Amino acid sequence: MPSPPPPEWAPHAAVWIGFPSHPELWADDLAPARAEVAAFARAVHAEGRGEQVLLVAADAEAAAAARDAAPFARVVVEPFGDIWLRDTAAILDGDGAAHDFAFNGWGGKYDLPGDDTIGARLAHARGLRVTAHDWVLEGGAIDGDGTGLAITTAQCLLNPNRNPGLRQPAIAERLRADLGLDRIVWLGDGLRHDHTDGHVDNLARFVAPNTVAIPAPAENDPNWQVYQHAARDAQAAGLTVVPVPSPGRVLRDEEIVPASYMNFYIGNAVVVVPLYGAPADDAAVAAIGALFPGRAAIGLRADHILTGGGSFHCISQQVPA
Repeated sequence: MPSPPPPEWAPHAAVWIGFPSHPELWADDLAPARAEVAAFARAVHAEGRGEQVLLVAADAEAAAAARDAAPFARVVVEPFGDIWLRDTAAILDGDGAAHDFAFNGWGGKYDLPGDDTIGARLAHARGLRVTAHDWVLEGGAIDGDGTGLAITTAQCLLNPNRNPGLRQPAIAERLRADLGLDRIVWLGDGLRHDHTDGHVDNLARFVAPNTVAIPAPAENDPNWQVYQHAARDAQAAGLTVVPVPSPGRVLRDEEIVPASYMNFYIGNAVVVVPLYGAPADDAAVAAIGALFPGRAAIGLRADHILTGGGSFHCISQQVPA
């Protein structure tokens, strides 16, 4: 059994960050999404005090735009469907091996060329030892504290559009055998209108061993029951729950979008929190920053990245040191 993946707050050698590359997917949001990604990459790099940033671009045009926007980064050109590398890049365990899981476009919703192979290609290019697994697992569906303890949502990991025929005991055994995750806390549903079928990295995140941050509902919050149920289930499983603010109801074209401060990224020097112009933005940066006192807490707007369905954590995958 492999050693479990290190927690995100452990030192990183580098981070892969997806750079928006396909105008047909992003339309009018392409340029502003690229600017938001570049700002995120700049914050993580932290003028050389953070970690190496590997901006992944799908073609020559996107690579040129990435170099212009982020000259401090190393640009990697590899064809892919979209930027959500948390789900398509390999997951590195505590032994330095890269685990490449099957990917089916979040249950067949977004089947884009290259997304099912980008993880292995990036890992091989970095000289990592790659182990392929024949079942579907997206990185945003799980979060661990480095001890073998992980959280997930039943809505996603037990969804029949991922691994039909595999029930909870079989999924838990595969997580143990393939990633060294031998204690799984099963939460229920994820956020409303989440295209991923409820990824846990929009709902609950480990911030220390056995300790998870979960949003406290805001007024008129569309996810108030989701947050309450998640906190109840986490506490019942013996986890310490730290409440943090929720952005509440965030609309795009009059539709509720799955905006979440929990999609923060923990870098070597910073913790970067996505912002949406919500009343709780400043309070969320302060609350999450207080959980990582050795890092600078930075809030950055992620409105245009969110049009694709995710935020900073979704577009990144760290390479542990």
